[in-house]
Amino acid sequence: MKKVPSRWIPQQLNDEQNQERVRLCRENLANFVMVPGDYVILLQVMRRGFTIGRFITSQQTKVGLTKPVVKEIRKQRKSNGTKGIKLLRDNASSHRHSDVINYLTGEGINIIPHPPYSPDLAPCDYWLNDYIKQNLTDQPDEKSLTHAVSKLIKNIPEEEFKKTFDKLLERMELCINNHGDYFEHLIK
Repeated sequence: MKKVPSRWIPQQLNDEQNQERVRLCRENLANFVMVPGDYVILLQVMRRGFTIGRFITSQQTKVGLTKPVVKEIRKQRKSNGTKGIKLLRDNASSHRHSDVINYLTGEGINIIPHPPYSPDLAPCDYWLNDYIKQNLTDQPDEKSLTHAVSKLIKNIPEEEFKKTFDKLLERMELCINNHGDYFEHLIK
């Protein structure tokens, strides 16, 4: 007998969805440029965002939690502010909400489109959640859990954070090479 690992598939993709995933991965790869100093800025912005936010419920809160992140970007990039910032976010409803999109574009931030049905291309799904699970101890209540996650996020090493972007580029290539189909089974 041998164990056969199962593979989680979020949704069976049709040809049109596969083609859209490939198109957006190609487009994003062509436009994806990471300035080395911006890894540190993005890490600090991410840390700030996690200490500010939790689950977003109301429309007002969605934009309200975005404002401090934009403020942090401006603080960290004094000479450029939000100029040239390209933001890749998943397709969560709070990220696609018109108020949030209008606010970000009004601040000069370009939103990079995320391919449909693509948790395999969302850093929180393929990296951050696993990182937290691997490094988090049991917590007795919600308050201590929130504190422990915030502390963990604040202490992510820069090198670890950079790996996420490298993995994202590799995953976009895998998506293209696999004709838009899910590719998790190809990752060692």
